[in-house]
Amino acid sequence: KRELFGTMPVEDNLLLGGFRQMRLGNAKWRSKLDDVYTIFPRLQERRTQLAGTLSGGERQMLAVGRALMSSPDLLMLDEPSLGLAPLIVREIFSIIERLRQTGVTIVLVEQNARAALQVADHGYVLEMGELSAQGPASELASDPRVIETYLGSARKATTE
Repeated sequence: KRELFGTMPVEDNLLLGGFRQMRLGNAKWRSKLDDVYTIFPRLQERRTQLAGTLSGGERQMLAVGRALMSSPDLLMLDEPSLGLAPLIVREIFSIIERLRQTGVTIVLVEQNARAALQVADHGYVLEMGELSAQGPASELASDPRVIETYLGSARKATTE
């Protein structure tokens, strides 16, 4: 469950994410708000809207934005595409790719293997809680066993 304060506006949720940086005396903590709004312009448009009234994709953006307010070295995302429309899923993964390029290390747990491998440097495949494959994401994406089991085969079914 994503922990947002639904009765508070979007911007207040984001400012709470930067609270620790503010308490530590980091003078640049407030500039992170501009960074988050650059990454998620939709949040800036909705900055006064109550977080509980946002769509699923917007809530996901807010959760990630709030985490980014704390200037993390590591960002862990658990199923960021869960329950989202395909168009929003593409947007979320585009944002993950941009975040990765900023130098934030991202640990991504995702059942949408195809999308995850497109933005990852390295991947781990778990089957029944056991590690069954690992390696560079590009190699996993082209591994026949991974393709057949997790990505879906491109072959057409033949009828005989």
